[in-house]
Amino acid sequence: MKNPEVLKDCKKTEQFLNDIVTKTGLTKVGEVFHQFPNSGFTGMICLTESHISIHTWPEYNMVTFDVFLSNYMKHNDNIAEQIHSELLLLLDASEVNTSRLKR
Repeated sequence: MKNPEVLKDCKKTEQFLNDIVTKTGLTKVGEVFHQFPNSGFTGMICLTESHISIHTWPEYNMVTFDVFLSNYMKHNDNIAEQIHSELLLLLDASEVNTSRLKR
C-alpha cells in the first residue's frame, strides 16, 4: 500500500463498500465491520448474490478481500470486476495478487 493509513480506516472502507453495493444494484441483507484498537479492521457485507469481505493488517501493510457474486439469477461477473478494480483504487495497492473463480 502506498498509503497504509487506509488499512486502519474502517469507516471509509465501509462507506465505500455500501456505496458500491447500491451503485451496482446488489441487494444487501446484512453487514458487520469491526475496527481493532490501533490496528486494522475486518468486515463483511452479506448479499442475496453472496458476499464481500475484507481484512486488513496495517502492521504488515497487507489486505485481503473477497468479492463473491453468484451468477444464478443474473450474470454478475462485470460487477465483481468493477468492485475489485474500484477497491484496489481506494486501497492504492502497489502489489496485487488476484485469484478469480467463475461461479
